[in-house]
Amino acid sequence: MRVPAYGTIMPMKGSGRSQLREIDRWDHGVGWLAYPEEGMQRASHAVEVDGDVWVFDPVDAPGVDDLLDDLGDVAGVVVGLDRHKRDAAAVANRHEVPVYVASWMTGVANELDAPVERFGSELADSGFQTFRVVDKTVPPWQEVGFFHEELDTLVVPEAVGSVGYYCAPGERLGVHPMLRPFPPRRLLSSFDPERLLVG
Repeated sequence: MRVPAYGTIMPMKGSGRSQLREIDRWDHGVGWLAYPEEGMQRASHAVEVDGDVWVFDPVDAPGVDDLLDDLGDVAGVVVGLDRHKRDAAAVANRHEVPVYVASWMTGVANELDAPVERFGSELADSGFQTFRVVDKTVPPWQEVGFFHEELDTLVVPEAVGSVGYYCAPGERLGVHPMLRPFPPRRLLSSFDPERLLVG
């Protein structure tokens, strides 16, 4: 399994002018940080499936469209965590595609200034199977994961990550601090992907 190494730098969340940094690239996708110096290290990913590009939890920056164009035509923008609306509407509107939100996710669709499509156990015709990673009210957290069998790729937006505050010393991957008391271990251990994309 390949997990991108991001590093941890301050401030927590970048804003204003950004300097995009590509963090991983493979035959069917690319990942980037719009604000490489921020501590949160909000990663975004695009995955190409049969010429269609699916953009996961994007943080926009100059150069994002060039990354996406290299892969194919954007088919949709995906919000995988209730708090990851980020720049989904802006990217979707620019590419004239909808934002995809899980059918069971509340409080997201009405906050997006873009057309919204809901999905259930599959992300449209992308080949990604979906599953609930977290769905609870205390703390409020709704997260959907994605697995593409043919690409052997797992997308987990927030429950696990590779930034310093997620990981114990020597670890490359850890559980979000808020989920440590009850990690989604059983659910995620059912996957053994070649590639894990975290946001």
